[in-house]
Amino acid sequence: MPKRPPTLVKLTLDKDLDKVTYVEQASIFVGRGLAPVGVGLVFLIVMTLFAGALASGQPGGLIVVAAATLGIYMAMNIGANDVTNNVGAAVGARAISMAAALSMAAIFEIAGAVIAGSDVVRTISGSLLDGTGITEHPYLMSFTMLSALLAAALWINLATWRGWPVSTTHSIVGAVMGGGIAAAGPSAVDWSTIASITTSWVVSPLLGGAIAAMFLWFVKTIIIYQDDKVAAARTWVPVLIGVMTGAFACYLTIKGVGQVYPLATGNALMFGMIIGLATWLCSIPLVARQSAGLDNRNQSLRVLFKVPLIFSAALLSFAHGANDVSNAIGPVTAVVNALGANGPASHGAAPLWVLWIGALGISAGLLLFGPRLIRIVGEQITRLNPMRAYCVALSSAVTVIGASWFGLPVSSTHIAIGAVFGVGLFREWYTRHSRRRLAYIQKKARTWEVEDSRDVNPDERYRRKLVRRSHLMSMLGAWVITLPCSAGLATVINFAMLAIFVR
Repeated sequence: MPKRPPTLVKLTLDKDLDKVTYVEQASIFVGRGLAPVGVGLVFLIVMTLFAGALASGQPGGLIVVAAATLGIYMAMNIGANDVTNNVGAAVGARAISMAAALSMAAIFEIAGAVIAGSDVVRTISGSLLDGTGITEHPYLMSFTMLSALLAAALWINLATWRGWPVSTTHSIVGAVMGGGIAAAGPSAVDWSTIASITTSWVVSPLLGGAIAAMFLWFVKTIIIYQDDKVAAARTWVPVLIGVMTGAFACYLTIKGVGQVYPLATGNALMFGMIIGLATWLCSIPLVARQSAGLDNRNQSLRVLFKVPLIFSAALLSFAHGANDVSNAIGPVTAVVNALGANGPASHGAAPLWVLWIGALGISAGLLLFGPRLIRIVGEQITRLNPMRAYCVALSSAVTVIGASWFGLPVSSTHIAIGAVFGVGLFREWYTRHSRRRLAYIQKKARTWEVEDSRDVNPDERYRRKLVRRSHLMSMLGAWVITLPCSAGLATVINFAMLAIFVR
C-alpha cells in the first residue's frame, strides 16, 4: 500500500485556533444571557410608543407616558419574579415542560389581567394616600406614583437577579408609602397597614406550609401507603379534584369577580362548594377510565395527579393576572386619573389600554426572565413530584381564601414558598417518624434494616435532609427587607423628582 502523505502540524497555529474557538464559545454563552435583556428593551420601547400614541392629546401627556413606561418596566419585573409561584411546582414535578408552562402562564396572565383586573386604584393609591393631601395635587400625586413605580421595579429587578422570590405587593406598597413620606412627611404613612403587612410576613408562609403539609399527609396516608394504591386513588383523587376546583372557584370569585362586582365571602364560598361538588361527581368516571390498567405503584399515581396539577397552574396564573396586575398599573391609573378631566380625587377603573400594557408586560417578563426563578422554586428548594406539587398549589388557593375571610393581606409569593418548604420539611419528619410508612415498607420488603441515626455523622445527616436550608435563610432575609428597601428608595427618588420638577 502506498504510504499516506504526512500531515502538517503547526502547534502554534493550533493553539491560536483553539483560543479563537474558546472566545467564540464564550461569546455565544454571554450572548444567551444578554439576548433576553435586548428583547426586553425592544419590547419596552415598542410599548412606550404604543402608550404615547394613546396618551397623546391628554392633559400631562408626557408624564402619563413616563408613568406608562415605568408601569411596563414594573410589570416585566413582576412577570420575572412573581409568576414563578404559579408554575414553579408544576415544572419542578415534571408535569409540564418549561416552554409549555411559560406559554400557558403568559396566556392566562393576560386573560386574568384584562378580564378581571380593572378596579385597582383604591388598593394602591386611595387607601394608602387618602387624607394626606397628596391626592388633591395632580403633579404631587403623579410624581409620588412615578417614584413608587421606579423604586419598586428596581428592587424587584435586583431581587430577581439575585434569585430571591419576593412579594411584589409588599414592594409597591412600601414604595407608595416611601413616596408619600417624601411628599407629605411621615404622617402620609398608614401605620396600621404596615402592621398588618408585617403580620402577614409571619402568618402567610407558616399557614401555607402547614396546609400543604396537611394535604400531603392525607395523600400519603389515604393513597400512597395503601396496599392497593390505584383503588385508593380511584376513590380519593376525584374528591381532591373537587376540593381543588371548589377552592379555585372561590379564589377566582374573590380575587377576580370581586374586583368587578362586590361579592360577600360567604357567597363566594357557597359558589365554590357547588362547583367543587359538581366537579367531584363529573371526575369519578374520568379518573376510573384513566386508572384502568395502571400498575400498583407510585408512578401510576403521578399520572393521575398530572392533569389536575397543570389545571391548577393555569388557574393560579389567571388569578394572579387578575389580582397582581394592580401592582404595575395601579400607580399608572392613579397618574391618568390625577391629570385627567375628572380631577385628582377621582378613583376610576383602569383604562383598557393601561390594562393591556400591564398584562403584556407581565407575560413578557415571564417569558424572558422567568425560567431561573421557576427552577429555584420548583427544583432547588426540595424535590417535587405531581402529588407534592398538587399539595403546594392547593395550599396556595386555600390559604388565600382563608386570609381573605379574615381580611389579612397576604403575599402569594410567601404562601407558595412556605408551601414548598412545608412539603419538604414534612417529608423529612414523615420519613423518620411515620409508623405507617415503616409498616408498609416492612410488609413489602423481604428484608428490612433500620439504620441507627446515632451511627450517622452530623455532616452526613445534614446532607440527607430533603430541604435546602440555605434558600430558606436568603429568602427570609429578602422578605424582611423588601418593604423598608422599596420605601427608602422611593423616598430618595421622590425627593429628587420634586426638587427638580416641582419645587
